[in-house]
Amino acid sequence: MIQTIPLNKLVPSTRNVRRRSDEAADAQLRADIEARGLLQNLIVTANKKPRGTFAVEAGGRRHAALKALAEAGTLAVDVAVPCLVLDDLGSAVSEASLAENFQKLALNPADECLAFQHFIEQGSDVEGIARRFGVTVRFVEGRLRLASLAPVVFQALADGEITLDVAKAYASTPDRERQAHVFDQMSRGYGGAHPDSVRRMMTQATVSASDPRARLVGEDAYLAAGGRIDRDLFADDASTRWLDIAILERLANEKMEEAAAALAAKTGFAWVRPTLDRYVDWQQTEGMTRVELEAAELSDDEQRQVAELEAQAADQVGMLEDEASSEEDRAAAEARLEALDKAIEAITDKPPVLGDDLRPTVGAFLVLGPDGKPKLHQTLYADRPVPSDSEDGEAPADGVDTPSPRIIGLSQRLTDELAIQRRDILAVYVAADPDFALDLAIFLMVDRLSGHRTDRYGSTLSARPPQEPVIGFRTPGAAATIARAEAEEQLDRSWAGHDQVEARFDAFRAVDPEQRAAWLGHAVAASLEASIGGTGASACRFHDHLGHLLEVDVAAWWRPTATNFFDKVTKPVMFEALDQIEGPALAARYGAAKKADLAGTCERICAGDFIGEVGTKEVARAWLPAAMRFASPTGDPDAATGAATDPELVDAEGIEEPGDIGDPAAPRAAA
Repeated sequence: MIQTIPLNKLVPSTRNVRRRSDEAADAQLRADIEARGLLQNLIVTANKKPRGTFAVEAGGRRHAALKALAEAGTLAVDVAVPCLVLDDLGSAVSEASLAENFQKLALNPADECLAFQHFIEQGSDVEGIARRFGVTVRFVEGRLRLASLAPVVFQALADGEITLDVAKAYASTPDRERQAHVFDQMSRGYGGAHPDSVRRMMTQATVSASDPRARLVGEDAYLAAGGRIDRDLFADDASTRWLDIAILERLANEKMEEAAAALAAKTGFAWVRPTLDRYVDWQQTEGMTRVELEAAELSDDEQRQVAELEAQAADQVGMLEDEASSEEDRAAAEARLEALDKAIEAITDKPPVLGDDLRPTVGAFLVLGPDGKPKLHQTLYADRPVPSDSEDGEAPADGVDTPSPRIIGLSQRLTDELAIQRRDILAVYVAADPDFALDLAIFLMVDRLSGHRTDRYGSTLSARPPQEPVIGFRTPGAAATIARAEAEEQLDRSWAGHDQVEARFDAFRAVDPEQRAAWLGHAVAASLEASIGGTGASACRFHDHLGHLLEVDVAAWWRPTATNFFDKVTKPVMFEALDQIEGPALAARYGAAKKADLAGTCERICAGDFIGEVGTKEVARAWLPAAMRFASPTGDPDAATGAATDPELVDAEGIEEPGDIGDPAAPRAAA
């Protein structure tokens, strides 16, 4: 919940993902807070020690700016600061910090690397991180790859000594010893490092004897296969360079395949696929389904143990909350409570259960650890959607996707070549049937919206909703929001109830054409990104063009109020609005009003709730800020769709000619 906390009770959190900032941006932030106050609350958690203090998990730059202003005497040291107090949820707190910082000053790439690596270590996967923070899977994988750079290279990236492109060039090969060697050579030169130069030096790499692949294969096997070694007699084994990377890769792959075959026989999995990488990337899992497993249930005895431990923990909490407790008693209670928490976690934190019936349908990846030992990746996958059990415990006989048998005798390269040719033949037929292609396009865009996300569609076409510029912003009472929700409720979903994608597609094609067209409109509309009128990073000229083609009447759907607009702007902006409605006289009438009162006045005027000329009221009811207008193709703001009504368009009696103004419930279609 939101509460005010004295500034001198707030301390920086070690879990805040931002490690570095920008001096110019920090100075600008201090000036802004000094001028307008703190516009956004901090996110904090309560500290156990010292009691009564709070750790700032998100909003570290704002916290630092407030402290600097307090030290300069601009603010009181105990000024009340609005804070959102969260329960200490461990990784969830760091995730909140990362999510907030993505919307602020861009994180240093090194900070992003460490943050993503933290969530991987906490059990998250690459796809889940990408979804939560609105980035691509490749973006997350790239940052994870950078996180494994040689320490000297990673530190240079963190300190801004090298650019992100140069860091990516160093990451072109996973050999950290080679990265450090090339970095040392480039540091001795003049003119700085260029990404292409770094990449060329990295691709000419040898391999250190401490490389995981070398540790896996062993020197004797490598030399027996004809591999060459460049050995420094005056250095340790880590400086030994293996020159024939192709031989090393072949031997390493052979050993990984042997280990994978042995693990597949031991575990009973459908397959175990080896990789020399330290993690599984999106290309290896493309088209697969991640198998989500539930943890094992607690036995009666385990539930009894947990209940007893929780009762003991409650006693320790009571000791901490008792004001009569001494410092020694509190310290002992905190230590005991921490031990009880670990004991409870040891009982409840059980590994997921994989049933014997499911085991033959799933597989896992075998990755190569930094110590050169193969390790089974903890995440399980299915080549196709995992079938659900029927009520009698047996798999349904009809319509169940099962893994296709492996094609014996065909190499992977030949299989891929045949797949491309088969795709092209199918594409010829789809392209020749526009009606079928339109049905397919609509279905591919909307089937995921119906809740089916595990099927493989064999197409890149989709209509994913964009990432919103403000996380969590909702307008449940807005006319457009209500209209979109009502339109979505009226969509025909009879086709979406089938379990198999083939059956859903056939049922979708049988739906009335008007309903298929309604689904098309819904899917395309859901893909539109947020934009504003005018100029700037959030502006979109193409949206302006669409608004004019559709003759969008913004004023019929949205009116500026104190809550959604005027409370969030300065008094000069409000005076400018009044000036545009009736001229300087109206603005001067409220020149001495306080900001809150002026915001309420502007809301009433824009709703037409004031004493004035009929024509002025019509202008007021149509007034919009420039950001909400759709600019004209010629760039004339006065001709913008939804702009303020021109007084010259009002007839002699002060009534604007209605023309063909659209009803908010029925937007006008383009002519």
